[in-house]
Amino acid sequence: MSHQTHYFWAVKLPDAIKQTIHDELNNVQPIFQFQRWVHRDDYHITLAFLGAADSQRLQTAINLVVNALKEEKSFPLQIVGLNIFGNNKAPRIFWGAVSEEERLYELQATVHRKCLESGFTLESRPYHPHITIARKWCAQEEFNPQILTKHNPFQERHLHFTVNEIVLYKTNIDKTPKYEPIVCCSLQ
Repeated sequence: MSHQTHYFWAVKLPDAIKQTIHDELNNVQPIFQFQRWVHRDDYHITLAFLGAADSQRLQTAINLVVNALKEEKSFPLQIVGLNIFGNNKAPRIFWGAVSEEERLYELQATVHRKCLESGFTLESRPYHPHITIARKWCAQEEFNPQILTKHNPFQERHLHFTVNEIVLYKTNIDKTPKYEPIVCCSLQ
């Protein structure tokens, strides 16, 4: 079965942070019974999901985003907790929460605006930065939201890192890891 290729802009997490997230979650994975866990190399913070794209529109977006990010400065961010999206009894997404950092929202707004200028139709809901960790609750019992704080390895030990690279990823649905970097933009 053939799948349409999708593209998205995201904050690239440093390899050491990806490994630490993976290691910490391995310890609590039996408690968080989700069906599909994201490969550690696929951890990221999405800025703009483009979906499928023709080469001309994609190149326009690349040119506009790369140009807009030329003067952007790197900034600190931290992973501060765990949370879910979807039904509280059977969540569909398990994710890592990041600190409220105004520069991340400004960066996302810039990338979003440039992608709109390129002709893409983007998500219109308010931006909610996160790192997807796993999908689809699969335990027999209902999800208990109390485990988000009780078994949160990041609650007291926040993971600090510097946002210094923005990447355009291509989705390869039949591969693991499935996100392939196409364009990388370094922040100053």
